[in-house]
Amino acid sequence: MKVLVIGSGGREHALVWKLRQSSRVSKIYCVPGNGGITQEAECVPADQKSVESLVAVASQFKPDLTVVGPELPLQMGVVDEFSRRGWPVFGPTKAAAQLESSKAFAKQFLQRHHIPTAHYAICTSNSEVKNGLSRFSAPVVVKADGLAAGKGVVICKTKDEATTAAGEMLSGKMVGEAGTRVVVEECLQGDEISFLVLSDGERVAALVAAQDHKRVGDGDTGPNTGGMGAYSFPSLLDEQMTNWLLQHVARPTVAGMKAEGMEYKGILYCGLMMTARGPMVLEFNCRFGDPETQPILMRMESDLVEAIEASIEGRVSDGDFRWSQDASACVVMASGGYPGTIEVGKKITGIEEADKIEGVKVFHAGTSARDGAYYTSGGRVLGVTARAADLNSAVERAYEAVDRIRFEGAHWRKDIAAKALKTSF
Repeated sequence: MKVLVIGSGGREHALVWKLRQSSRVSKIYCVPGNGGITQEAECVPADQKSVESLVAVASQFKPDLTVVGPELPLQMGVVDEFSRRGWPVFGPTKAAAQLESSKAFAKQFLQRHHIPTAHYAICTSNSEVKNGLSRFSAPVVVKADGLAAGKGVVICKTKDEATTAAGEMLSGKMVGEAGTRVVVEECLQGDEISFLVLSDGERVAALVAAQDHKRVGDGDTGPNTGGMGAYSFPSLLDEQMTNWLLQHVARPTVAGMKAEGMEYKGILYCGLMMTARGPMVLEFNCRFGDPETQPILMRMESDLVEAIEASIEGRVSDGDFRWSQDASACVVMASGGYPGTIEVGKKITGIEEADKIEGVKVFHAGTSARDGAYYTSGGRVLGVTARAADLNSAVERAYEAVDRIRFEGAHWRKDIAAKALKTSF
């Protein structure tokens, strides 16, 4: 079968890499892809932000399956358009994708369906922000309502900081149109967990959990990013907690969406805070996470195509996945200045040497390929990912691989999985 993957990041490289392992896949196209994906799929230089462009690509290559990687095409309704034409496509509709494309919608949905989440206020003006902040004690979190590539969340130590952050969002200075409405909410304390499930609109099946590192600096310092690294290992979530999350978060969400006329098919990413009051939903993503996908797929031993088809065809079951008992870790190497202003076009060396390490796969994110070499083309450049028998070994392998790679301005966190390693050993 021929598969079309939409996207250009590390997540899409990981999806292409995993889909290639299926004996049923004969050809993969990727729109628009990146430097690393060119080695594993045919990259098509079309606009992933245009439904018309994506329809034109699918009309030309006639894929048997399309997998949507990023959130923006989902928000634009690419699944609706492909489905209308009878083309098999993996992901939620535009209406269902509101769980991610509007944080206000998600918060109100959670409240309607009695799914645990932080207390919040939805604000469209500075006066509403002032009133909303009166409900909370500091620290407080300010979130842009719309899609902001992981950068629309500000954790504020004081109410003055929150007022400033909300004002910059509402004015359009911080994240453009994504901030024309903001959510102000209590700052939850605990450990974050990324809990992903596969849904067919009724049933769900859990993937293995992962933990992300969103802040740019060691020790969770500095601004939020799209993610600076992630890891996964078998005891991150035990069976009892997994079942609780299925019962109280994932299944009620899918059932609630169906009850409201927005059947949810695809991957549902539940971003959770494990608090003293119990697990709370921080956010939903309506697709695989990035960089969580990289360590999760490194542990997947079953056929991803089979699971995707189960979602599309309405036959998801607990047997859709098989997982390794190994651990995995991903370290993101970013361009100088990220998540702020960056410079691109820096030559990258050492990727081939890093890939030679046992259990290592270097996933490309912001790269381009020309004249037999790779160059930086974005903020997050590489997701250096490793799998090993235990978490400590996986982390060591990932950092050994990072040490072999060079490009001007490169920076990465030195403490991926450090907290888990302290509590696991």
